[in-house]
Amino acid sequence: MTPPAAPATPLTDFATWEPLSRLLWERCAGTGGEGPFERSGQLSRGAWSLGPGGSDFSRELRAVEPVLAALAASATAEVAFVARLTASGAVTLRLFLPSPAVEPGIASAHPGALLLVEGAVPEPWRRLPEPVPGAVASPSADAARLTRTLRARLPGATGADAGALAAAEARLGRPLPPELRALYTVVRGEWRDVADDPEAAERVHEAVSCELLPLSEVYVADAASRPCPWVFGAMEAVLTPPDAAVQGLPGSPGWLVFGDNGGGDRLAVDLTPGPGGHVGQVVLIGHEESVGAELLAGSLTSLVLRAGEEEEEDAGPRAGQVECPEVAYVNARGVPSVAAAAHPALEVLSLGRWESPPTSLAPVLNLPRLRSLSAGPGTLADPLEIGRLDGLEFLRLPPAEWRALLAADAVPRGLLAAAIEPGRADSPLATVALANEILGSRGRPPIVEQVVSGTLA
Repeated sequence: MTPPAAPATPLTDFATWEPLSRLLWERCAGTGGEGPFERSGQLSRGAWSLGPGGSDFSRELRAVEPVLAALAASATAEVAFVARLTASGAVTLRLFLPSPAVEPGIASAHPGALLLVEGAVPEPWRRLPEPVPGAVASPSADAARLTRTLRARLPGATGADAGALAAAEARLGRPLPPELRALYTVVRGEWRDVADDPEAAERVHEAVSCELLPLSEVYVADAASRPCPWVFGAMEAVLTPPDAAVQGLPGSPGWLVFGDNGGGDRLAVDLTPGPGGHVGQVVLIGHEESVGAELLAGSLTSLVLRAGEEEEEDAGPRAGQVECPEVAYVNARGVPSVAAAAHPALEVLSLGRWESPPTSLAPVLNLPRLRSLSAGPGTLADPLEIGRLDGLEFLRLPPAEWRALLAADAVPRGLLAAAIEPGRADSPLATVALANEILGSRGRPPIVEQVVSGTLA
């Protein structure tokens, strides 16, 4: 299937790409080969990846600036490219523009996950919190005490009025829990309240134990607020042990974010605790993780007071970070075999490098919950066994295995997303062609290709 050509824009003008092409040509010429050379990369607004061979950041910046400007002018998020360069200076660029059915590659011209169903997200991102009957607030929760403490620490602070509190509740779609309402009644967190006093923000930070968000920026940290590429999200599982204080979810409609720890991690009041937690506990949502959160304190009152008269509560194990049968990595350092990974609870199976011969999937063919499979090169004895995994939602395979499935019409029908794991020698051109074949088999929009050519002086 031949993908449609994109209309000509500044992004597809060779003059835009000439400085970058010259940089790539000089790097290729420096290797001593005669060419033609192939180089590939990816650019997005403010970031780029040009492959090996460069360490001069300022030189790279000058070379990519015209492309970054063209991206911004055309409202295009990113572009991947494969450049063919000859010794004489002839350049042919094949540009791959964003597709609504393809996630961006990870610092590579190879495409990311292919979305075979519009709007589909990994299974953990479809999970809602489990009800915990009998969950109550912590004994340490005391809105009146919190109010008195904050007024003593922040005399003269400007609090939110009734109208602002009502507006926040209308925007959030739920009443503010008592402690959070008490907090913002004392200090509303607006930047304008501390703009004329450089030390005022620090006083608020010390009083509240975090960088307080303005009331107008308090938000619900549901799963949609914590997006994750399919190639990572599909390999996660929601894990909430019976004694966990926090549910191991990507997000929850009961996580109300009100602060930041100064390093990008968010603090939230948790109204949907785990079996061992309390309603209104404070959790930390890490920006480097995709699922789970860490218990900080049993209540907002406890968080504020603990630096003075209370000890920090024992957070226990981080939700979603325990060993379990739901996720198995079969490789030389992990689970030793597919048979050892087979368990009725298995959801995610990854086959990596090991010294044994290629393996059969027979031990997991009838498991009821297996939804994600990633298999590295040479790990599968018979790729066509995958066609019997009716419950698969996500599949990641090397090109050869994908071609075998396509030729046999054995791609599982229930797939929501797919990914190609190219080898080091595989050209992005071949990966894109294979991706478009997979997308075409499901009637999804292809990756758009545009050819740009020119000659360097």
